[in-house]
Amino acid sequence: MHIFFLPAANEGPVILSEEESKHAIRVLRMQNDDTAKVTDGKGNFFLATMLDAHPKRAILRLSNPTKGYDHWPFHLHLALAPTKNSDRIEWFVEKATEIGVDEISFFSSFHSERRSINLERIEKICVAALKQSQKSRLPKLNELCSFETLLARPFDGQKFVAWIDPSTTATLQSSYQQNSDCTILIGPEGDFSSQEVDKAIEAGFKPVSLGKARLRTETAALVSVHTIQLINQHII
Repeated sequence: MHIFFLPAANEGPVILSEEESKHAIRVLRMQNDDTAKVTDGKGNFFLATMLDAHPKRAILRLSNPTKGYDHWPFHLHLALAPTKNSDRIEWFVEKATEIGVDEISFFSSFHSERRSINLERIEKICVAALKQSQKSRLPKLNELCSFETLLARPFDGQKFVAWIDPSTTATLQSSYQQNSDCTILIGPEGDFSSQEVDKAIEAGFKPVSLGKARLRTETAALVSVHTIQLINQHII
């Protein structure tokens, strides 16, 4: 059953956006009385029945609200420096949404090669991944900020900074406590500077390794998300 995204979804008649209406009527060929699902991106699904199959302002009747399966007792926050190639960061956002992440932040640091991001485009990628993976919770996306600004923010739970250094012997897998809130920092393509790691440690972040392989920024970020989800699903 197809899933539509409607942030203000609630029981009763609702109007789909022009983009979603066009997809429903022109692509899916939905007609009156056809059914689908709607998610509000906040953890809820609704049964949707087509009332008016208009290609620009389709009207659905929402009923039978249910909770999505993607509810967990922890908050997973991944903060990373955007890659020079925007396609790679968009790939990460898509896959992380499919696997399951609660919040994504972007920051610029000493070795960063990208100082801006298209957050509107990234949000559209998140929505598409949300619907494709049949999830009900859309990750919170935060605007790009400096590394220092990020560190000054309050974070609940465990805090980790992934760093490529021989002295870092603790791993994310061995350090993370199951079902705990956590924030993980992933550096740019040139990695964090030693001064930035020192600042992160001063802010309460623990340096961890993601393994022996040298990973790209987006790969390291996705490995981190997947590791936390696997631990909390008792798979590793």
